[in-house]
Amino acid sequence: MVRVLRAAAAQMGPTQKADSREHTLGRMLALLEEAAARGATLVVFPELAFTTFFPRWLIEGDALDHYFERGMPNPAVQPLFDRARALGIGFYVGYAELTSGGQRFNCSILVDRDGEVLGRYRKVHLPGSVEPRAGAAYQQLEKRYFEYGDLGFPAFRAGPDWSHAIMGMMICNDRRWPEAWRVLGLQGVELVCVGYNSAAYDPNGGVSEDAALRTFHSKLVTQANAYMNATWAIAVAKAGSEDGSGLIGGSCIVDPNGRIVAEAQTLVDEIVVADLDLDLCRQGKDKMFNFAAHRRPEQYTVITERAGVIEPATLDAVKHQAASRGAGRRS
Repeated sequence: MVRVLRAAAAQMGPTQKADSREHTLGRMLALLEEAAARGATLVVFPELAFTTFFPRWLIEGDALDHYFERGMPNPAVQPLFDRARALGIGFYVGYAELTSGGQRFNCSILVDRDGEVLGRYRKVHLPGSVEPRAGAAYQQLEKRYFEYGDLGFPAFRAGPDWSHAIMGMMICNDRRWPEAWRVLGLQGVELVCVGYNSAAYDPNGGVSEDAALRTFHSKLVTQANAYMNATWAIAVAKAGSEDGSGLIGGSCIVDPNGRIVAEAQTLVDEIVVADLDLDLCRQGKDKMFNFAAHRRPEQYTVITERAGVIEPATLDAVKHQAASRGAGRRS
């Protein structure tokens, strides 16, 4: 049985703070239409696709609530679900979630071709800080506005419309952490969908990597981890200058050998399409990365025992410890 899924990366250009929700949704609908016209049955949108990247500002009260979705779908985004169902195309989309219990998450969902939510993911690796940096024009306040994801890294088995693919999700900074990919890999994942809003440079003028290096890093982690887990990956940006703060592009579709098979060429709204042969995952999963045959998890316990670095002792300290033990035995 041929297991091929035609998928699209729906890169979005910048969404300004002043842009209306209707305007942004209209752009997303246009991307959806183009993806469907090119034969895609799955389209991947970016992180926080319905709004600007609001964690760059200190916002409180009702003004902050404006950026959050209370339920999905809801009346404001229902046209996206309706049109996707009519076109027979599913999608991944990232958004800010406000639960009925008052919890806030940086969230994404996977919606099948019938318009039903197949899976939900909440971002685990939150960058930035809780407190704003004094004197900074732009902030990174994800830790202030969102709770850490509480769903782990679940994989989902799609239906026959998507060749029963095993699919997983990440959001932005998650893609930089190999542990996230490995958890999905240990569930046999065949396609990982990732949306991101990644800074192109330090918007406050500090010395840091430039846009080219940051775009390279974004592609590097997607390619390397797709290879090491023998999975397809679709990584999709919101790109360009949002109210003076730059975001990288580099949206790409990567095969299970870590090769980019299609990528965006701009920093604006752009559709990139590729045919994903899911059986290409088998080579890596059955040979080099046959986890059951080759992994030795008993040697990896430090990964879950600590979060930060504990450096080994210096040579002088080791000699001192050895000398102390020797003196103890002689006495």
